Amino acid sequence: MENGKYRTTVRQLYDFIQSHLYFNRPDVQIGAEQFNSTLLFTLLTALTGGKALIIGEPGLGKTTAAEYVSSLVYQLPVGTIWASEVSGHPEQTEEKIIGRPDLGKLNKGQEEVVWSYFVQLPVKIVDEINRLPETKQSMILDGVDRGNWEYLNEMILNAEYCLFATANYQDQGTNTIIAPLLDRFDVLVESRYPGPSYAFMISQKQKKEELLRHPDLERKLQESLKKRQTTNEKESHIAAIAEEFAAHLKESFQLDTLDRSGRKEVREEISAIGLDQDANAYARMLLAELSFCDRHGQKRSNEVCAEGCHYTGYLCHRLRNCASNRLPVSLANYAKALAWFTEAPSVGVEQIRAVGPYTLAHRAQWTDTHLSLLEKDRRNDPLQIHLARQAINEVFQRYSEQAEHVKAALATGYRIFQGESLEPLAGDHPIYAEIRKDLNLEG
Repeated sequence: MENGKYRTTVRQLYDFIQSHLYFNRPDVQIGAEQFNSTLLFTLLTALTGGKALIIGEPGLGKTTAAEYVSSLVYQLPVGTIWASEVSGHPEQTEEKIIGRPDLGKLNKGQEEVVWSYFVQLPVKIVDEINRLPETKQSMILDGVDRGNWEYLNEMILNAEYCLFATANYQDQGTNTIIAPLLDRFDVLVESRYPGPSYAFMISQKQKKEELLRHPDLERKLQESLKKRQTTNEKESHIAAIAEEFAAHLKESFQLDTLDRSGRKEVREEISAIGLDQDANAYARMLLAELSFCDRHGQKRSNEVCAEGCHYTGYLCHRLRNCASNRLPVSLANYAKALAWFTEAPSVGVEQIRAVGPYTLAHRAQWTDTHLSLLEKDRRNDPLQIHLARQAINEVFQRYSEQAEHVKAALATGYRIFQGESLEPLAGDHPIYAEIRKDLNLEG
């Protein structure tokens, strides 16, 4: 397939979903273009094999957005995706989520697992994940993180998968999502009210999901998922049915989709995109503020930031926790995917700023004092994303004021690390203290 064809295909998928399935208002601007953040990040998640948490009020399309995108990107009829979804509720069990013993074989003394559709399919959707009790959320931790699912003495390892989870806002039936699970999501987005005009349009198109149904192929997929086959045999069978569904979409809507090799090539193209010097320096400056503590060496959620600290004006003073190593991975991956989607030659500061709020929002634990100062701000974003966006913009302002000095400090630190006899550059920001730590010098 010639260069750029995959991007054209993905753009057409975005437009098709926006025009026929998920009606929305644009709420984020990238360069000269406007996009809907939920649809954009859901699409990038499916393409990159990422993990997205979609929040919002009941009935505003959180789950359907993930279903429509996944159906088209993975060439699966939406009925099959419905059958594989896991519902979050207090009585949910490991047998419903992952697998159960084959009772007929068990009666004969043979231990064999009947795997759930959720585990077998590359598309994984957990509906209302915050209705799972905290003690049961740990059941999906390893699978969410590595695609590694175990039951009894058997294991399935997903070579390709993406994960979506939805969560309503807190009410009497919801629980807190545990921090280790929350950190495994790459991005958090809100599925918003589309406005009265689009809402009325939705009421006139109540069976729009039928566009992505195919009962015959859904039946074939169900039969295939039930069979006891090797992983390669099952993947080949599913791929053949997916090809039939792709042909149906092409014939019915003149819509191209991506097969597994196409998705693999897209991921390779995205991975090959580099970060320019400013994006690299800005990201490091942001990470420094999210993890630095002058008194205790680093941010720790069980330690309180002291008053009167020299670094009171930076993000580290307003945070209770340290940035995890998953944050820069999510930040870089989604910035690269956005650059690919918008045809940018490399990742610049603009892409880092665009994806930053959505990769940080669910991971940052702000102090009560900081929350009380900003929770009544006039805003369009939910509070979590609003706080993250404010933080990203604040660090960008500081970077703009000292970009050349920061880049020079990083370059000098690298030269010292390589053995040159130089003095690290000084400055009034955590990044300079972190550079000295990297060189085993005093902070």
